[in-house]
Amino acid sequence: MSKMFFKGRIDARLNHVKSGYSTKRDIKLGTDESPLNLTVQTAERKTEIEVILADTKLVANIEVNAEKEENTRDLDGVLNKPKTTVFEKTPNRNDPCSCGSGKKYKKCCA
Repeated sequence: MSKMFFKGRIDARLNHVKSGYSTKRDIKLGTDESPLNLTVQTAERKTEIEVILADTKLVANIEVNAEKEENTRDLDGVLNKPKTTVFEKTPNRNDPCSCGSGKKYKKCCA
């Protein structure tokens, strides 16, 4: 029975919490638990990627296969993470204006 049965509510726990699905995963791509899977065509390219992996301390399974197309998309995604966009805060109406006039923002530059 639910704790809130007397109020007529069902249990407030979400379905994914009941089933044990983790919404906050701690396993990151490129670690020992979840290595990157890369495919390259030549041994020279494999050594280049191994140097990159050693510099960034990532773990990967590299397959050399000349018949398959090169697949380093996971590595590119880990190395080139997008930066968080930070916007400059706009002043409120009653704040002093940023132009230096000494007036309120709403009377000057708004």
